[in-house]
Amino acid sequence: MSRGTKARRDAIVQLATTSGLASVEELSATFGVTASTIRRDLARLESDGRLARTYGGVVSLVAHPEASLRQRLGEAFEAKRAIARWAAARIGAGETVLLDSGSTTGALAHELRERRDLTVATTGLTALEELVGAPHLRVECLGGTLRHLSQGFFGPQTEAALSRMTFDRVFLGADAVTAEEGICEATLEQTHLKELMAQRSDRVYVLVHAAKLGRRPFHAWAKLPDHWTLVTDHTAAEESLLPFTAAGVEVVTVAPDGTAWHPPAPGGD
Repeated sequence: MSRGTKARRDAIVQLATTSGLASVEELSATFGVTASTIRRDLARLESDGRLARTYGGVVSLVAHPEASLRQRLGEAFEAKRAIARWAAARIGAGETVLLDSGSTTGALAHELRERRDLTVATTGLTALEELVGAPHLRVECLGGTLRHLSQGFFGPQTEAALSRMTFDRVFLGADAVTAEEGICEATLEQTHLKELMAQRSDRVYVLVHAAKLGRRPFHAWAKLPDHWTLVTDHTAAEESLLPFTAAGVEVVTVAPDGTAWHPPAPGGD
């Protein structure tokens, strides 16, 4: 394989990583080679496990495979803890809340362990592990099929349990989130469940650290309601927050000391 071919294939992987979907025609135009050359590149990248293709010759990114929950537990630890503390302070006595699976919602469950007069429902093992020693809380497990990678339950049994409850607040995690498309996850089963969780709740919060803003690592999306709150950490760049505030999303950034900032919408005070 020539250096030019290797460089082009590496560039295709990088492009898919940063931009998401790309058609054969788009890649052909970008790199100035024929469509058949691009197809050979994609076939080799797929066989090497660096990319996957979907119908129509579209590239589906697996260049950065989905991280397991165990791998993510140590990422942005202080940011997740600050976000979790802010979120916990929003929950009032007597409320019924729903926690998604994930490391940040697991941190939120940790913050709730000493609370009383709450009902906490969850689809995540991490939250359950935190709450198992909290006898003053009513804990509801929305069980179903266990997704080992994310340590969360999904599927028809989870959805059936979800349909029998409503919630004052839901706290969702995400592999990534954009203002235009909503929550990005590795599978359609995950995004479908998150949409249902949002639909069953009066208030919707998406808890993500700054590195997840505006990214498109996968091609399954959960649409969010018209009114929802993005909670992220204080390292989020202003330009990464602008699409959310422009779309009318309530945005909160939280510093390690608990200081919260609400960036105004464009044109606001």
